[in-house]
Amino acid sequence: MNASHEIICELKGIQKSFDRGTGKLLRVLEDINLDIRANEVVCLIGPSGCGKSTILRIFAGLIHPTKGKVFYKGEELDGLNPGVAIVFQNFALYPWMTVEQNVETVLRAKGLDEEVVRSKAGRAIRLVGLEGFEEAYPRELSGGMKQRVGMARALAVDPEILFMDEPFSHVDALTAEGLRAEILDIWDDADRNPSSILMVSHDIKEVAYMADRIVVLSANPGRVRTVVENPLPRPRDMRSPEFLRLVDQLHDIITSAELPDVTVSTVEPTVDSDVLEPLPPAQSNDILGLLEYLETQGGTSDLFHVSAATHVPFEKVLASVKAAEMLDFVDTPKRQVIFTPLGQRFVRAGMEERKDLWQQQLMELKLFRIVKDLLGLHDGTLTKEELTHELAQRLPMENPEITFQTLVAWGRMGELFAYREDRGVLTLE
Repeated sequence: MNASHEIICELKGIQKSFDRGTGKLLRVLEDINLDIRANEVVCLIGPSGCGKSTILRIFAGLIHPTKGKVFYKGEELDGLNPGVAIVFQNFALYPWMTVEQNVETVLRAKGLDEEVVRSKAGRAIRLVGLEGFEEAYPRELSGGMKQRVGMARALAVDPEILFMDEPFSHVDALTAEGLRAEILDIWDDADRNPSSILMVSHDIKEVAYMADRIVVLSANPGRVRTVVENPLPRPRDMRSPEFLRLVDQLHDIITSAELPDVTVSTVEPTVDSDVLEPLPPAQSNDILGLLEYLETQGGTSDLFHVSAATHVPFEKVLASVKAAEMLDFVDTPKRQVIFTPLGQRFVRAGMEERKDLWQQQLMELKLFRIVKDLLGLHDGTLTKEELTHELAQRLPMENPEITFQTLVAWGRMGELFAYREDRGVLTLE
């Protein structure tokens, strides 16, 4: 194998399940086969809950797979991966330490002598543009500068692979753009590490800009849907037609996974299935905003155009579209989002009729019928703890807290029930 394409890390047949303490295992990854090669940037992208961060942590040796094997340079990994360092999305700095001390602490953990510690820390700090801020504390730094400290700390140990878990999600767009370019400049210097980068992202334009290979994941459980080779030469122009075509291609791949075009059978099942459809993590206001935007567009729009025109992240728009489709307010042939007759009636209705229609559609969903039944069995009062436990049992692949929040928001909109936050109970309205 050409040295430039040498495999550094590899996952083979990885499966991962977590025990939620309910007696049932939550399967988050299924049959993941993936490698990271020398001198490349790999990006993982996919819907929330598809296991992107779990894959990164398995590669790093921070968590162990339920099945399958992890390899580093051809040898099965036992413990932490010695070739990686991680930049986290939430900065993960010690607030009582200065910039210099935050960087030096990881070097001391490796047992290096003080002279080497100071030299490596100083080089890393200069590399990320923080020279002059060595004595500053995290509270004195902007979000972008905090992330630079995280980058310096990771780069100080000369990792062969730099792992980045949504590293730019907590900084503003302009700062993120600058940090992406700087990371690529550091990576592009062949005389120093990192040789490769593995990045988790939810931003399609970001992965098109950063990656040589884009790994698109599907969820429930997480699987590798496809791997897209990025043919664009560096440096990349995010406004070029070629770049925009790649972004469009990635949108199509992700949309087809999340909103597949299927023919719905009109034959009623002979047995009432216990399978529940998970609720997309979309607030009722987001769904209303989508429907009202469609009304301004004559009742139809391209999914990608909705995101671009409203300046709402694509993943969030996708969740709102899935929710509106579940409520039968829209249909989604190909990439189009189109009003159904019911959706058109809903968006043109007054507030009271909207509430009635919303409640009517909620009662078409089995999960809401179950909640109504549970409220009836508990004399009209159900604690949050009781309901989240029920959700964990019935939807083991979903985060019960997020499902609870979504369920409450939708139920309030339709005045199906009320949630008393001060008491932590759901009540019939």
